[in-house]
Amino acid sequence: MARTKDDNEGVNIEIIFAGRSNVGKSSIIKQITGKNVKVGKRPGVTLKPTHIRYQDLLITDLPGFGFMSGVKDRKQDIVKDQIVRYIENNTQRIRIAVLVIDGAMFLDVTRRWEQRNEIPIDIELFELFQELGIDTILAVNKIDKIKDAAPDSTLDDICNKLNMMPPWRQWLDTVAPVCAKKNEIASLKSLIRRKLHEDRRDDLFKYF
Repeated sequence: MARTKDDNEGVNIEIIFAGRSNVGKSSIIKQITGKNVKVGKRPGVTLKPTHIRYQDLLITDLPGFGFMSGVKDRKQDIVKDQIVRYIENNTQRIRIAVLVIDGAMFLDVTRRWEQRNEIPIDIELFELFQELGIDTILAVNKIDKIKDAAPDSTLDDICNKLNMMPPWRQWLDTVAPVCAKKNEIASLKSLIRRKLHEDRRDDLFKYF
């Protein structure tokens, strides 16, 4: 059940999901937890964090960023600032940050930003998580749509853009190729459980 900010008293550990609009964050959360999170009727219209609560664990779906249907540029900047502020204000309890990207589109989107001499928000957030010392998982969704016969080269390039030296397979503690549409998210669940185990919170495995 989605909860409001006032329901978060007593939270000791939080897992946040961040990503561009329409990359499949909410679908991944549903596949992981079995619960629906509130989503807008159009991509990019959810402007506030949505929460699922288990015991002292909070799972947070942050608003999608980037292109937002019908939302002015100024509003998009406000949403970005809200996301950053939420992360900074709750760093102490955020144990895991899952950055969800569209594996088939990420490189093209990144190139467009770079052509404008701008840093993509995805990369900014990834770097922010690193700076704040938050364990980060890169969930590369829609892996089935990568055109390569073998997606390794695309995954290598994605890692390179995030300052992770290829080959990507040396980052199996960070990178989780998934396909939420086909319920192929075992690698992501495994990484979440591994990090919870490091915190001696195996009691939370039953929720994943």
